[in-house]
Amino acid sequence: MLRREPEQSTVRLPSVKPVSMQADTTLRLPTVRRSGNSVQDVARQALVKVPEVTLYFWIIKLLTTALGESTSDYLVHKIDPVIAVLIGAACFAVAITLQLMVRRYIAWVYWLAVVMVALFGTMCADVVHIVLRVPYLLSTMFFAFSLVVIFSLWYLSEKTLSVHSIYTLRRELFYWATIIATFALGTAAGDLTAYTLHLGFFTAGVVFCALFALPALGYFLFRLNAIVAFWVAYVLTRPIGASFADLTGKLRNEGGLGLGSGHVSLVLALLVAAFVAYLSVTRKDIQREQVP
Repeated sequence: MLRREPEQSTVRLPSVKPVSMQADTTLRLPTVRRSGNSVQDVARQALVKVPEVTLYFWIIKLLTTALGESTSDYLVHKIDPVIAVLIGAACFAVAITLQLMVRRYIAWVYWLAVVMVALFGTMCADVVHIVLRVPYLLSTMFFAFSLVVIFSLWYLSEKTLSVHSIYTLRRELFYWATIIATFALGTAAGDLTAYTLHLGFFTAGVVFCALFALPALGYFLFRLNAIVAFWVAYVLTRPIGASFADLTGKLRNEGGLGLGSGHVSLVLALLVAAFVAYLSVTRKDIQREQVP
């Protein structure tokens, strides 16, 4: 008889390709580029205390300058000027303290501080001229010199004047000292052109609007330094707002349209509140990038 070979019952496992031949099925996550100071940059970004410079920034800035001018005029004519200045100083102190206390940029807190700076800065400039009887030319030169000193100290201390770098208390103090000086300088310069040079409110406003366009043109067409362009434009917003606030609020015999500083202040306050509320909801003024 022939012997039958036993049936092969070996179970064949699927062949396994070498690792080098296997399909790569690993889920790869997007790579993230890291910089040496990435953690510090994120932390600094979270602490930035001022808004991004956008069209909304300039609109609200112009409105607040006009609001400060018209409200100051209303208060000093409706109540005792000394009491009005004390009220302005108290509101300014409260607003600045609140701004310094918060740990990040909050739209309504920041713009409240700007409004109070506009109000108190206007009063300070008026006190220098009316009470101390300092001519507008001298007060303009004094505030301009003060601004140069503040800028110099700020730069020597921090090596930058960028508004994208306001994430420490010292830089924020320099920033607000600069803001106060710009408001006082703008007030004095606006009064100088309107009263001393006899240009009137409308003509003075047009002149400052033309000057306001120069740093923008310099920046976009001739590569003017962004920090220089910003601060020049920032100073010029004050006399623009003040000129048109006086134009609409002053009496006709004073060169205005006679609408009343109280009514002008109310309309401006509502406009500022509306824009700030919009930014608080949309957060379009949050800084995305930062220069250390």
